[in-house]
Amino acid sequence: MRFADHDPLNRTRFPMDEWALVEHEFGVDDMGRTETLFAVGNGYLGLRGNVEEGRDGHYHGTFVNGFHETWPIRHAEEAFGFARVGQTIVNVPDAKIIRLYVDDEPLVLTEAELLSYERRLDFRLGVLSRSIEWRTPSGKRVLITSRRMVSFTDRHLAVLDYEVELLDADAAVTLTSHILNRQDGRDEYRSGVPETAAGFDPRRAEQFNERVLQPRFKRAENARYVLGYQTTNSNMTLAVGAEHSIATENPYTETGSIGDDLAKHIYRVHASRGKPIRITKTISYHTAHKVPSRELVDRCDRTLDRAAELGVAEVFDQQRSWLDDYWTRSDVEIEAQPAIQQAARWNLFQLAQATARTDGGGVAAKGVSGSGYGGHYFWDSEIYVLPFLSYTAPIVARNVLRFRQRMLDAARGRAMELNQHGALFPWRTINGQESSAYYAAGTAQYHIDADISYALCQYVAATGDEDFLARGAIDILVETARMWEDLGFWRSNADDVFHIHGVTGPDEYTTVVNDNLYTNVMARANLASAASAVDNLQMLDPIAYHKLVERLGVTPGEVASWRRAAAHMHIPYDEQLGIHPQDSAFLQKELWDLENTPEDRRPLLLHYHPLVIYRFQVLKQADVVLALYLQGDRFSSEDKRANFEYYDPLTTGDSTLSAIVQSIIAAEVGYHELAMRYFRSALFVDLADLHHNAADGVHVASTGGVWSALVSGFGGFRDHNGVFTIDPRLPDDWTRLTYRVTLRGTRLRATLEPESITFTVESGDGAHVKVRGLDVVIGAGAPVTVPLEGQGPRLYGAPTMRDVTGSRRADGTLLTASIPTLSLDVDEEELPVAVD
Repeated sequence: MRFADHDPLNRTRFPMDEWALVEHEFGVDDMGRTETLFAVGNGYLGLRGNVEEGRDGHYHGTFVNGFHETWPIRHAEEAFGFARVGQTIVNVPDAKIIRLYVDDEPLVLTEAELLSYERRLDFRLGVLSRSIEWRTPSGKRVLITSRRMVSFTDRHLAVLDYEVELLDADAAVTLTSHILNRQDGRDEYRSGVPETAAGFDPRRAEQFNERVLQPRFKRAENARYVLGYQTTNSNMTLAVGAEHSIATENPYTETGSIGDDLAKHIYRVHASRGKPIRITKTISYHTAHKVPSRELVDRCDRTLDRAAELGVAEVFDQQRSWLDDYWTRSDVEIEAQPAIQQAARWNLFQLAQATARTDGGGVAAKGVSGSGYGGHYFWDSEIYVLPFLSYTAPIVARNVLRFRQRMLDAARGRAMELNQHGALFPWRTINGQESSAYYAAGTAQYHIDADISYALCQYVAATGDEDFLARGAIDILVETARMWEDLGFWRSNADDVFHIHGVTGPDEYTTVVNDNLYTNVMARANLASAASAVDNLQMLDPIAYHKLVERLGVTPGEVASWRRAAAHMHIPYDEQLGIHPQDSAFLQKELWDLENTPEDRRPLLLHYHPLVIYRFQVLKQADVVLALYLQGDRFSSEDKRANFEYYDPLTTGDSTLSAIVQSIIAAEVGYHELAMRYFRSALFVDLADLHHNAADGVHVASTGGVWSALVSGFGGFRDHNGVFTIDPRLPDDWTRLTYRVTLRGTRLRATLEPESITFTVESGDGAHVKVRGLDVVIGAGAPVTVPLEGQGPRLYGAPTMRDVTGSRRADGTLLTASIPTLSLDVDEEELPVAVD
């Protein structure tokens, strides 16, 4: 596990600011990380934090949510039902570029003499700004300031301001603004392919070898340029437009040119000392699945016209207003902890940038900040991001769930392909088709059906939006329940027991197993929720129920069979060890000695063949522990502690999804110091690049998990079937934690202190919660304070491998730990090569 026990940021370079991420020194060695950290986006459009001048960079990226190309997956050995078509997000034409020349000397940040430098991502303004003072090779001082934003109020709009002022001498200044198709065109300075992309890493996106964007349109008119494209295989269409204006007292001329892959507008200015030159560039992107690119060009024109009518100042004002409302709903305040507060707000701001204007699209694993994981949607959205949305931005949560609802037909087809009734959602996808080429750690993760159903039920409980179910979302519950009933089977001993075999749980270091605990527990909830939802619909909305029966042919007998399967689901338990086995065979394996595994062999997936890993008790991420959190009302406190103490030493944390859940359960069972260590690891996973892949984009699920760790872990908030409970665990050195949740239309502020928790209704009529078993009713205008006797159990230290080894299995055999050592000494270049 990669811990961040102390503040991991260099505070000379990244000074403390609770409402911004600020950089005071330009860094060359970690440009990939800072391009991610300073990216701006709105859930639909994302611009990586590349420098405006467009030369220096790790990976120049501009991304539109869901805009992708397809390609055939070629398996070395084919089998029926393998994923056939891969999908990868496209790096759309880059309109961020404004190049600067002073006396024909280019500003190249990696080579320039910078007298001052500051870059600021402001969480309240939603703006990336930069100010630098450059001394040219001839000794002239030039002040360059810029602002960049992607609009939260107009999802298709971005704005760049770029201002140049000569401080001590006159000079000839040239500014060239580009739209460059980096995906297919060639930058005259570099190809646009990241130099670090060499080497094996399954977390990176695939690279295209053929042309992706086929030119369909180009137009240059005055200072407005528009390019239109269509993807070669997926046939998606795109248009990008940019309009320019200049404000200066200096004399200037302007020219332009346009080609298939490059549009360029050029200002040549006779600049005088003390007379600024400001270029404003408004940018619009529109994409579609079937609409001709010519129509998208018209849409770009309308977006740019609207921005011109509003004026840039109003666009920035609207951005601030939108964020004022966002922070009113979403802010989490940690008193007297400035480093944690800054990092927490950076994570919360990333959630806005990944989700706010998805508007019926999904939430990709990297949002729109990078190309990692190919731009795919996973279960990350439902388990780690949807909780935040359901309790702070319900309309956005509803949109993301509607996106899954629209995938239902494809999920039905995928279930049929795998010989199942009902629907099976793809493990990784953009367009609804399964795109995971490695089925053991992909398609076999059937639990995604239960994850989506869980998120749907959580949204309805949080909002009371039963109408969403009635209007068709209940179909998700019905079809996933049908899949579970068909996949599982009955065995009779003393009692009938329902089993699920041949699946993979969240832990991808253990695949294709029988009775994975997480899968069974979540499938049980899925089956029970589907049965209850159908019964409730029949009682409360007979017309909608009748339509459901007509639409899907649901019968009372079928609903009863779901309820029976849920009631008799096999939940593995080992009496000897007093824990729930992760699956039916997990405890038969030997333990992997993580404590003595060299750091240069981590993460394991990059250094050991999967079969080596699969033979050991070792976890990529929390599996059973995640079940303890999501279905916490189905496990006793004793069970939670015993399971946590067994599995925590076996968990590598090779997944960024793990630390969050480990923090939440560590806090609940009492390991308060360990909970904080895990929390900090999640908090700084990108800011400090703890997993060495922040350059590929923000770990959006981890940012959602930071909210859950604060609100559910330390704040103690839980929602089990619409019952809101609070059992807090304030860290010892925190004086106050304040968070907000919106419960069925009422926004409730919870202020947690060492000896009490106070609830205040910020909007709405009131709310009802349980605090450690005590019913608490909070009305508007009447804050309620509940005294607390401590912050739960307090256990010191952490479970270790030594606590696990030496125990005996049910058959009496001893648990021992080891490391597969041969691979530690193998040089891959010296391995024998097979010759035909």
